[in-house]
Amino acid sequence: MATVSLTPKLKAKLKELPKEPGVYFHKNREGEVIYVGKAAILRNRVRQYFQSPERKDAKTRALVAEIDDTDWIVVDTEMDALFLESEMIKRYMPKWNILLRDDKTVSYVRIDMKSEVPYVSMTRNPEDDGAEYFGPYYGKVAIQRALRILRKIFPYYDKPYTGKKTLNTDLGLTPGIEVGKCTPRDYKHNLRRMISYLKGNRKKLVRDIEKLMYEAAEKGEYERAAEYRNQYFGLKGIGTKIVFSDKEFLDISSDKALEDLRDILGVDKPLVRIEGYDISHQSGKNVTGSMVCFINGAADRTKYRRFKLHKQQNNDPESMREVITRRLRHLDDWGRPDLIILDGSVGQLSAIRDILKEANIPVIGRDKSGDHSKNARVRIVVLEGEEDYRMIELAPDSHIAKLIARIDDESHRFAIQYHTLLKRKDALK
Repeated sequence: MATVSLTPKLKAKLKELPKEPGVYFHKNREGEVIYVGKAAILRNRVRQYFQSPERKDAKTRALVAEIDDTDWIVVDTEMDALFLESEMIKRYMPKWNILLRDDKTVSYVRIDMKSEVPYVSMTRNPEDDGAEYFGPYYGKVAIQRALRILRKIFPYYDKPYTGKKTLNTDLGLTPGIEVGKCTPRDYKHNLRRMISYLKGNRKKLVRDIEKLMYEAAEKGEYERAAEYRNQYFGLKGIGTKIVFSDKEFLDISSDKALEDLRDILGVDKPLVRIEGYDISHQSGKNVTGSMVCFINGAADRTKYRRFKLHKQQNNDPESMREVITRRLRHLDDWGRPDLIILDGSVGQLSAIRDILKEANIPVIGRDKSGDHSKNARVRIVVLEGEEDYRMIELAPDSHIAKLIARIDDESHRFAIQYHTLLKRKDALK
C-alpha cells in the first residue's frame, strides 16, 4: 500500500491516535489550522489521509501535501464529534473545509413552533421566517440518524400536517393527532422536550421526565405515566447508540486557546464558562443587549440570554453597565462566569469595572476601533491594577484570536437579531 512521506513529528502523532470518536485538526508548517474533521474512530480516520494517495482526488492530495502536524480532541460519541466539528469550523474557518466541501454538505434542522401542528425538517438554506434552526451541521447522514432515533422517543411529523393517517401513524412515529391519540397542545409539549435535548439540556430533561412519570403514576394516570416511562428509558438508552452524550457540555478544556487565555490573564482556574456581551441599537432606539455562553470553548445556546434595556439611550457604556448589573443578579440560577468578554474598549470596561471587581469576575474587552467586519483585527483590552489598562494585539491566526473573535461575533449576531425583532414589532404598531 502506497503511503505519503511523513515528517518525524507527524509519524509520532499518528502512533498516538486513540480509537475513540473525536475531532481532528490538520495544521500547516506555520501551525495554522487548515482542516477540521470528525471521526467515529480517530485512529482509523486520520491515518486514512496518509494511505493510498493514488486513490484520492487532486484536492485531497493537495491538502495532505500541506499537512505538517495534527491534533485532536476525544469526545464520548459520534454526535458529540458532529457538534464539536461544527463549532470548530465556525471558529477557525479552515481554508480546506471550504475547498473540499460544497454547500450541499451543510445542513440545518428546522422546526416552526408557531405552527398549530409543527413538523421537523432539514434544509440547506435557513430563512428569516420565525422558525427555529439548529446547525449548521457538516454531516447530514449523522443528523438524520439522530433524528430517527429521537423520533422513536418523541414522535413528530416530518411533513406538513394533513390530518390523514399514514404508515408512520401505525409505526408510532407521529404523535397520532390524526387518530385522536394526542392533541396539538400535547404534541407541542413533547416537541419542546426534543428541542431541549437538541440544545444540550439533556440531564435536566431526563430528571424532569422522571419526575413527571412518578407524578402521573401517583395520580393514577397510568397511560400518561407509561408514555413518560418510555421517554425516560429511551433517553437513558441513547448513549449506548452512539448519538448523544450524557454530558451537559463537551469537555475540551485542553483547548489551546483556553490555555493561552489563562496565561494572558494570569489565572490558575480553568476558564470553563466564558460569556460574551454586546449592545445593539439604532440611534438609541430599540436598545438591546446580548449574552452568549461558551462552555469549555464551545457555544452552549441553551444558556444564551437577551436583554431589552430599561433606559433607551445612545450610550453603549451605560447600556453595558445595565446589562452586566442585571446579569449579576442571576449568579445563583444562571451560573457564575469564569470570564466575561465585552464587545468594546476602555469605555465599556470603565463602566463595569467596579461591579465586576466586587463580584471577583475577570473581564476583557475587544477593541475593534469601529471595524465590525469579519476580518477585524483582534485587539483585546485587559485590566491592570486599580485603574490601568493593557492593550494586546493578537496574531490573527492564533488560537486565542480565533476563540475571542468567535465569541465576539456570536454575541454581536445575537444582539443584532433581537434588535431587529424589536424594530419590526415597532414598525407594526
